[in-house]
Amino acid sequence: MSEAEPRWKHDGVRVIAPDQVDPNTPQTPGMNRAAAIDFARAGAQKLWAGTVSIHAGAKTGAHHHGPLESVIYVVRGKARMRWGESLEFTAEAGPGSFIFVPPYVPHQEINASDDETLECVLVRSDGQAIAINLDIEPVEKPQTVKWIDPVHRT
Repeated sequence: MSEAEPRWKHDGVRVIAPDQVDPNTPQTPGMNRAAAIDFARAGAQKLWAGTVSIHAGAKTGAHHHGPLESVIYVVRGKARMRWGESLEFTAEAGPGSFIFVPPYVPHQEINASDDETLECVLVRSDGQAIAINLDIEPVEKPQTVKWIDPVHRT
């Protein structure tokens, strides 16, 4: 790079194609996360973004994301969120809805549909991929399901 070239030409916008997401992130039983934007993949220092896929009828284990704020955008399907010390509170969200999860809030994601995959985009307030699985008795028992990559279906 010559001194005449603007720095942003090489350090500017990044595009992460669907086949470039990284499933090697902290996982929670019942769901699979894949990183698209983080420090390693795009140089992001203040956020993390990726995808989440949950099979029909599946429920994740209870977890939280430490000091991070999380935003979930529902792309397809019907999400049911449970949260609280015993996951006693609930709300549902459909396509086009945003879900905000504050720091340290114990929660559980549930695919409220028995016949459609729940696909979401996830963004967190730091480049860290923190997922702390909790040993609490959830209201809706977790189910382990095999993840199918929505981009590379076999």
